[in-house]
Amino acid sequence: MLNRVILMGRITADPELKTTNTGVSVTSFSIAVDRNYVKQGEERKADFFNIVCWRSTAEFVCRYFGKGSLIAVEGQLQSRQFQAKDGSNRYVVEVVADNVSFTGERRDNNAGGYNQSYGGNQSYGAPSYGGNQAYRQEPAQQAPASYQSGSNSDFQDMPLDDDLPF
Repeated sequence: MLNRVILMGRITADPELKTTNTGVSVTSFSIAVDRNYVKQGEERKADFFNIVCWRSTAEFVCRYFGKGSLIAVEGQLQSRQFQAKDGSNRYVVEVVADNVSFTGERRDNNAGGYNQSYGGNQSYGAPSYGGNQAYRQEPAQQAPASYQSGSNSDFQDMPLDDDLPF
């Protein structure tokens, strides 16, 4: 059986870190994911999905993401049933996240928030994060000076050899 969900959208409200009775960190939040198709003359529609993160993934989300942040979530779709305070039975479908990632917006260090106007799909040295990994910022690697100056002296013409195995 296969149960994998990958979503990318904007967080609709600031995630709040909670702790279970046994001391396990958990957070739940929803994300808005725009639909690809827009009918002419209508506004773009979005779907809203409930996300649940546990342990260090929950702590990571609460620390680095806020309302309006673009986030990528990978996890499993789960359904559960519970009884509400008014006695009615409720049925919930949610994504239990295994990994969450930054998704292409640069953090604006001056304002302390995210630069919402930047829309590239690039990662700025920020790794994806799963509960089994330790978060660490890796330095961006820079190309050697000869590449930056446009020199192609490192790429000499190689003589063709008839002894190639293919």
